[in-house]
Amino acid sequence: MTEYKALDTEQSNEKSAHIDEMTTMEMVRLINEEDKKVALAVETALPEVADAIDIIAERLKKGGKLFYVGAGTSGRLGILDASECPPTYGTPYELVQGIIAGGNQAAFRAVERAEDSTEDTVNQMKERGFCGKDVCVGISASGSAPCVHSSLNFARSLGAATVSVQCSSTSPAIPLSDVAIVAPVGAEVIKGSTRMKAGTATKLILNMISTGVMVKLGRVKGNSMIYMRPTNQKLHDRAVRIIEEQSGKPYEMCEAALKSADGSIEKAIELLKQ
Repeated sequence: MTEYKALDTEQSNEKSAHIDEMTTMEMVRLINEEDKKVALAVETALPEVADAIDIIAERLKKGGKLFYVGAGTSGRLGILDASECPPTYGTPYELVQGIIAGGNQAAFRAVERAEDSTEDTVNQMKERGFCGKDVCVGISASGSAPCVHSSLNFARSLGAATVSVQCSSTSPAIPLSDVAIVAPVGAEVIKGSTRMKAGTATKLILNMISTGVMVKLGRVKGNSMIYMRPTNQKLHDRAVRIIEEQSGKPYEMCEAALKSADGSIEKAIELLKQ
């Protein structure tokens, strides 16, 4: 049984004890000062983030998939990171997936009790064909979410790799993980409101994980997203400029090559090298 009062994320922030008596400027200055601590907290977890990237990339190279699993804000952040991989890196939609307790509707409307279910997210993993080749990244600011524990245990039972992302050094998810990423952001300005510093830290960590994995998978050339899908005017122009940079050819020629390559930046670059 988790002793919630012992979790780092449940502690009270003395600096905000009288936030309800502050002026608006005092309030936003305090929040900003607390937010400045987030990147430094994430920095302490960089070795584990790097380990997670290497493990995930190796699994994906061998045909595995990456599943983010969480509840509430944590689940939404996983869905956000997963949903941005196909347009940014041209990956299949099933390669990186986000699962949230309570199902997809919980991404838009809170389903708070779903966090306590030990079956909900596991059933979603089963429905999506989660197997031993895959990776489960359990996301929980406090590390106390039962749905995350059950998902990590299910993944372990199949021989899949497990990673946990949390902001509490006393997280119960740590021993369930091959790699445990802990960003100790400290007590929130609003006690227990982990959508704040903990949510920001989680977003930074997931950004690093997906970016690092995609670089390892060759979905980036230099620092350009050569597998990006040019689905609007801004992205079309970016694609042409990437081709221009990689090939050294004039803009108009690169745009014509992109059209000939049916929107594939990589193929357009190859066409111009012939």
